[in-house]
Amino acid sequence: MNCIEICAGAGGQALGLEQAGFEHIALVEYEHTYCEILRQNRPNWNVICSDVKDFSGFKYRGTIDLFSGGVPCPPFSVAGKQLGHSDTRDLFPEALRLIEEIQPKTVMLENVKGFLDSKFDEYRLSILNRIKLLGYNVHIKLLNASDYGVPQLRPRVVIIGIRTDINAAFQYPLPINKRAPTVGETLADLMKANGWKNADDWIKNANTIAPTIVGGSKKHGGPDLGPVRARKAWAELGVDGLGVANEAPCADFIGMPKLTPRMIARLQGFPDEWTFGTKKTAACRMIGNAFPPPVAKIVGEQIREVLENAIIISNRKKKVS
Repeated sequence: MNCIEICAGAGGQALGLEQAGFEHIALVEYEHTYCEILRQNRPNWNVICSDVKDFSGFKYRGTIDLFSGGVPCPPFSVAGKQLGHSDTRDLFPEALRLIEEIQPKTVMLENVKGFLDSKFDEYRLSILNRIKLLGYNVHIKLLNASDYGVPQLRPRVVIIGIRTDINAAFQYPLPINKRAPTVGETLADLMKANGWKNADDWIKNANTIAPTIVGGSKKHGGPDLGPVRARKAWAELGVDGLGVANEAPCADFIGMPKLTPRMIARLQGFPDEWTFGTKKTAACRMIGNAFPPPVAKIVGEQIREVLENAIIISNRKKKVS
C-alpha cells in the first residue's frame, strides 16, 4: 500500500502510517527545518520541501492508495483566534484540490477538536460534502489518543474518505483494552537517568496521563508546556511547565523537574530514536504539533484492512465470473 502526505511536519502521522504498512511516495512539507528532520529520521523518504499550494497531484492520479495530511490547526484551535476559512493558514482547500487531482482510494485528514465547534458547522459540512462529491464515502470522528495507549489527553478529529468504488466498509478503531500508562510510568527511566534520589516519589505522584502537549506557532516564544491552565495541570503531576530542561534532574535536585524534549516526545508517542534536532524551541514546537504515531498507526491499520478486503472481494468476483 502506498501513501502521499501533505503538511507532514516532523513525521508523527507519517511514522504511524509507515508502521501500519504504508510506503510513502511523497511527503510535502513547507518548513525547511521540518524537512531536514524528516530526512534525518528517514533518508529513504521522498520529502518535497515546498508550499503545498505549488504541489500538483496529477502525476500520481489513480495510483495512490491513501492521501493523508494534518492540515494546520491554528485556524480552528481554541488557543488561537479561530478564524477558520478566513485564516490564511487554512489548507483544507488545497487538500480538496489534491484529492480531486490524485483520486486516491482512501483519504485521512486530521485536525484539532475545535474543528467540531458549532461556529464551524457550515464550513465543516462544506468540506465533508465536497469530499463526498469527489466520489467518497466520508466518516468523521473525535478520537482520544489515550484510548490507544498514548499517555496524554489529546483529542483529535479524524476525517476518513473511502472511494465509492472500494467495496469494503471502514470502521474507526475501538479503544484498546487497557489503560494508557501514566506520566510517571512513561518517563520513569528518563527521570532516573542522572540518579535523581526523589525519582520514585515523583513517579508515584505523576499518576495520571498528561494534559494535551502544546506546540504553538512561531510567535509562541520559548519552549514551555503551554498556557497557565496547562501549567497548573502539569504542576499537579509534579512537573514545572514554565520551560523545558536540557537533561534529567541531577541526583540532589529539589523541587519540580522540567521535562526534556525527549520526555515530551515519548509522551507524544514517538520512539526514542526519533530525532528533533538540537534546538529546544524548534523541537518542542515540532513535537507538540505532531499527530501521535500510535493513533496514526491504528487508524492506518483500519484503512489498510479496507483496502485489503476490497482486493479479496474483487478477486472473489473475478473467480465467480
